[in-house]
Amino acid sequence: DPAPCLQIIRPEPCAACGSRIRFGKAACKCCRCELLVHAKCREQCPGPCTSWPCQRALPRQGVLADFAPSVPPLVPALVVQCVTEVETRGLAETGLYRVPGAEQLVREWKQRLLRAGSAPAGLGAVADVHVVCGVLKDFLRGLKEPLVTFSLHPAFLQAADIPDAAACNAALCHVVTKLPPANRDTLAFLMLHLLRVSRSPPCKMDVLNLSRVFGPTLVGHGCANPTPLVIMEDTPRQCKVVARLLSLPPDFWRRLVGTEQEVPVPL
Repeated sequence: DPAPCLQIIRPEPCAACGSRIRFGKAACKCCRCELLVHAKCREQCPGPCTSWPCQRALPRQGVLADFAPSVPPLVPALVVQCVTEVETRGLAETGLYRVPGAEQLVREWKQRLLRAGSAPAGLGAVADVHVVCGVLKDFLRGLKEPLVTFSLHPAFLQAADIPDAAACNAALCHVVTKLPPANRDTLAFLMLHLLRVSRSPPCKMDVLNLSRVFGPTLVGHGCANPTPLVIMEDTPRQCKVVARLLSLPPDFWRRLVGTEQEVPVPL
């Protein structure tokens, strides 16, 4: 029972073909079961709703803590494994995190890692390291709530807007410590990783480039369903938050994530 076409605000997978329906694209959502598909895939939806093989759709992810281990640092295994692989063989790749990986492979490996949990998933078998980067970004984008939680979103934006660098850093450090433990640890882990990427000349991904890529992913919006106007207003501020976070002293992030982690803390 698909509804008329709507415009996608937050990218989600199409239940018919599995490909991501990207921002601004047309999609159809069933009024009863809320099945979401590309407009072009609408005819593939049989009726009634109960006959649709829902297992084909990618499952909705939970919040970050749902994937975190029980002991610190509370960084999900998928994040650790992707970062490990990227740092092992990706720091000489141009456009790391900017160049997209093959979408189908990204989906397949993301599900494989989620099913594997903390067990090694064999990312070394992935020929293109950009696919590994895609898995990490897709996992973070798919969370019900970004690393910068909905409740703390305004505080991060306000802190990043403080003109004085020292005051800005102090405010950001304070609000970071207010994050849920898993979000805080994972953010620290990722910041240290992205700092290393930014300082690898072959990657050609400086702090500005990385903030553009990760602003929408890590900071997101203050609610689950922002309006197009809010999205337009938030985008430059998201990038500013990530750029400011990457300007914080690496020792601050090291202290948060600790030294007993599976990947040596860079820098």
